[in-house]
Amino acid sequence: MSNETNRRDFLGYTFAAVAAVGGAASLVGMKKAWDPLPSVLASGFTEVDLSGIKAGEPSTIMWRGKPIFVLKKTAEMESSSRDLVVGEDRFTIAIGLCTHLGCIPAWKKNMWKCACHGGEFNASGKQTFGPPPRPLDLPPFSVSGTTLVLGEEGPEYKKIAAAMKA
Repeated sequence: MSNETNRRDFLGYTFAAVAAVGGAASLVGMKKAWDPLPSVLASGFTEVDLSGIKAGEPSTIMWRGKPIFVLKKTAEMESSSRDLVVGEDRFTIAIGLCTHLGCIPAWKKNMWKCACHGGEFNASGKQTFGPPPRPLDLPPFSVSGTTLVLGEEGPEYKKIAAAMKA
């Protein structure tokens, strides 16, 4: 210590430094407590550009921890009241969990097949064989141009959901 700094001043500076570090650490902790949880962030909206999807090849998008199947239908695939029509293209939008036990079906040629118990769903998401009690579920969505927004109920979703209940 220098002659101009006595012991009392040194202890004061040390206390101030420790208090500053502790204050900064508590501010970091408070910010982390105020930030939304990862589960809340994951439940938000997910945007999907439909223009980049190839016909006949389903895309899988994760939304709220669930796989969402988006299939651009080819001309040979049957038309359904469940189809989302964007321009001249038809799409199937479905939550990719088997309605029997929640397994994730795999795309095989022209249908989704569930390996667990042999359930099959056609290109429109309707069950065609096996134990699944209903078609693949429909996630809430809206459409803006060629962008699909998962997580909000638009008029297209309401129309398809009403057709599925009928």
